Amino acid sequence: MSTETLHLNIDRADGSLQRLIGLVERRGFHIDGITMSDEGAARRIELAVRGRDDARCTRTLSRQIDKLFGVTRVGASAQTFHPEVAA
Repeated sequence: MSTETLHLNIDRADGSLQRLIGLVERRGFHIDGITMSDEGAARRIELAVRGRDDARCTRTLSRQIDKLFGVTRVGASAQTFHPEVAA
């Protein structure tokens, strides 16, 4: 199973990150990595996910994430996630 990276913009509202992570896990995906940066009133998030089995589709997950309150943009790429190591 390959890891895919989702690119999101979400509002910095209370509970927005918790709702996102909860949805991803409930839909049968593992989170391999997460990178966040603040951009004013929003957060830019790169979320590396992989399905628990081959039946999981990240296109479906992207559509479900897009319906979450506070999500303003969702995109995906099949790039392998390489977390940065702090020096």
